[in-house]
Amino acid sequence: MTQKIRKAVFPAAGLGTRFLPATKASPKEMLPLVDKPLIQYSVEEAVASGIESILIVTGREKSSIENHFDISYELESLLQEKGKTEFFEQVRAISEICRISYTRQRQALGLGHAIYQAKDFAENEPFAALLADDVVDAEKPALKQMIEVFEEYNAPVIATMQVAGEAISRFGVIDAEEVAPNVFKIKDMVEKPKYEDAPSDLAIIGRYIFTPDIFNAIERTEKGAGGEIQITDAMRLMLKEGKPFYAVKLEGTRHDAGDKLGFLIATVEFALKRDDLGKDFREYLKTLNLNSESANG
Repeated sequence: MTQKIRKAVFPAAGLGTRFLPATKASPKEMLPLVDKPLIQYSVEEAVASGIESILIVTGREKSSIENHFDISYELESLLQEKGKTEFFEQVRAISEICRISYTRQRQALGLGHAIYQAKDFAENEPFAALLADDVVDAEKPALKQMIEVFEEYNAPVIATMQVAGEAISRFGVIDAEEVAPNVFKIKDMVEKPKYEDAPSDLAIIGRYIFTPDIFNAIERTEKGAGGEIQITDAMRLMLKEGKPFYAVKLEGTRHDAGDKLGFLIATVEFALKRDDLGKDFREYLKTLNLNSESANG
């Protein structure tokens, strides 16, 4: 019988160097996408997918993540006193969203090492792992799509998306055969191949469902580029030993909010979808003279 996916880990110990200087003292995961920090979007996705307990793997200068999901008595009291009920309910809902615990990754030794910090938390259960800077805008939550595949095949599942052209070389890429609509059985995976060497146009993105044997594989994975333990290498080790892996081509739009351009695109698209902002923001965008040589001032 397939075990239920009840737990999720969020690796959030990275330095966020692509957003310096904004991330010098503030975590990348707390960058606001319109009016919510990046990590809240992924936490809400996890909860909407049935996750009951979350572990956030943090590092130094990450206390604002804990503060965000904690109760803020002073702020809530002030909002109640001023009769700002809607804001009070929003703030209170954040602290009640899920059971959230934290652990510190003392050294930034890669995504594989970060996920390994969840070994005690997982307690020999399958679990999900989500990267907060991959924001997936989907009618059915991205993780829910993956859980349905896990329940069908009772094996690890990763999320993929199609990437056209040479941009594929920025991603891990799977070699796989389609076994059902948008579901693939993985034969191999390659980390950031040259365009001409890529085995497919299906790129790995920041959503995973692992079985507990991933921890043993991580323990046996040698450090790769930059002296880091790569999760892709651990998954490849399991594949070589006969462990089946599946991939889901997600329905929805994935935004790389860990990239400056991707973050800007996500901000515009999420703002345009908002009932309270979309109309006025759309009208403002229509006034921009994007063809003028002086458009940048």
